[in-house]
This record gives sequence, C-alpha cells and structure tokens, in this order.
Amino acid sequence: MTLNKTFKMLVTLTVGLVALLFCTQLWQAYVLAPWTRDGRVSAQVIRIAPEVSGQVEQLLVGDNQWVAKGALLYQLDQRAYLLARQQRTAELVQARSVFEQRTAQFRRRTQLGDAIAREETDNAAQDLAVAKARVDAAQSQLAQAQLDLSHTVIRSPVDGYVTQLRLQPGDYAVAGNTNIYVVDSHSFWVTGYFEETKLPGVLIGAPASIKLMGFAPLLEGHVASIGRGIADGNELRSDSGLPQVAPTFSWIRLAQRVPVRIELDRVPQGVELAAGMTASIEVTQPGDEPRWRLTRWLQAFM
Repeated sequence: MTLNKTFKMLVTLTVGLVALLFCTQLWQAYVLAPWTRDGRVSAQVIRIAPEVSGQVEQLLVGDNQWVAKGALLYQLDQRAYLLARQQRTAELVQARSVFEQRTAQFRRRTQLGDAIAREETDNAAQDLAVAKARVDAAQSQLAQAQLDLSHTVIRSPVDGYVTQLRLQPGDYAVAGNTNIYVVDSHSFWVTGYFEETKLPGVLIGAPASIKLMGFAPLLEGHVASIGRGIADGNELRSDSGLPQVAPTFSWIRLAQRVPVRIELDRVPQGVELAAGMTASIEVTQPGDEPRWRLTRWLQAFM
C-alpha cells in the first residue's frame, strides 16, 4: 500500500513538473519569442486618374477583375479630341505654306543683292524667322492634340485586381481625379506589429513564417525593414497649446507595438492574398532555439 501511494505521488510530481516546464517554456515563448498575432497583409493600390476630361464611352472591366499590365480599362469620348487634332493639323499645313512663301521671298531678296535696299532683305529674313516659329508652334500643338487623344484610352499600369469600381459608362471623368483603383498583384507584403520587448529577436533578413487566419498553409518570408517611429499620443496639444499627457499607472507599463515589414518569399498554391487579411507572424531567431521550435506549432493557432 505504501509503495502504491509512493508511485502515485511520483507520477503526480512528474506530471506536474512536466506541465510546469511546458508552461514555463510556453510563457517564455509568448513573452520573449519574436512573434505576433497582430499582422496585416498589405499591397500597393494604384490610383488611376485620366489625364484629360471627358465622358466615359466604354468600360471594359468589372469589379475585382484581374487585369494585365497595359490592359484597356475604359475609354473616353474621343470626338472633341479628334476635332482638335484635325484643327491642329490644318493649322500646321497653313503654317508650313506661309513658311514656304517666306522662304521663297527671302531667297529672291537675297539673289537681288544690291539691287534692293538692305532693309527689305532684313525684313524678309525676319518674316522667315516668324514663319518658322509658327511652324514649330503648330507642330507642338499638333503633338499635344495627338497626346490628348491618346490619353482618352486609359490602361492599367500594373498587373493586378480592379477594386472598389464605381465608374459607369456615361460618367464624366475629370482630369486628375481618381476613378479606378488597381491592387498590384506583385506588391503584397505583410506588416507585423511586434511588441518592443520582442524587437531584439527581429533581425533584418531573418526568415519569417506567416499564418493567415483564413488559410492553413504557412507562408514564408523575411524581415525587410523595421519601423523607426510610431505616433506619440502625448504629443497632441490642447486648445491652450499645452501637451495633453495621458495619466498612467506606474505599475502598469504596456509595451508599444512597432511595425515590421515582412517581404514574402513563398506563397503556397491555393492561398489567395487580399490586402487587409489578418496574419500571425513568427521570426526565426539565430540558432533557432529548441524551445521556440517546441511551441511554433502552437503559435500558428494562437
């Protein structure tokens, strides 16, 4: 009976010791390991605006549609710009005709030599220079008209996905006003907000594992950069111009979170990225200590 009690006590102590060691390792991993559940998928959003104004004649894409670089998004009404090009072309023809007349007149004045006054030759040269300047101006105006016409066709500058599409045929597009957004499909990265106590384990170039909330496979990446500043709420000023210092309790000190940019190296097949997704991130420490490996699988689901 005594042996049975002793055995049960040893088993209880062993199980308790193992549980204590496991909880200790888990707590150290939670507090010290460079990982965070506060991660977001980010991407570059290209804001596309027309360079000329006009009514939308054709819309060739839909919301959330993938488009290739150079793909036609929409086209403006070209009639006014075609007329402008036609007018500039006619003005160039007229300017060239005048230039040819002034050239012939200058040559005749030059060939006459001393038979005419020097002033007439100078006037002919001046008229020729003015005609040449008008030809140059007409060429520039025609080039501008041609450029404006080409800008009535709006294309995607990147491969990506059209998002938040609200444009419709018949809408009036104003030059410089964004009316289409395209998420660059080659620009995805992950921003992890790490507590400042964990930053010593976050090194530039260190491998990182990313677990998205909506997908089981892990993504692979590396630390690209660490943010060098976050907003300080105490820097806000009141109406009197004095700083607004928030009251704190001396025995409670919350670690600030610093943004860390994680560039993606491998995205498993079947994982569809979208800007704004939630992610958990773990940065591998130098040497990859066993205690971090022990709890890594837990961190993926925490």
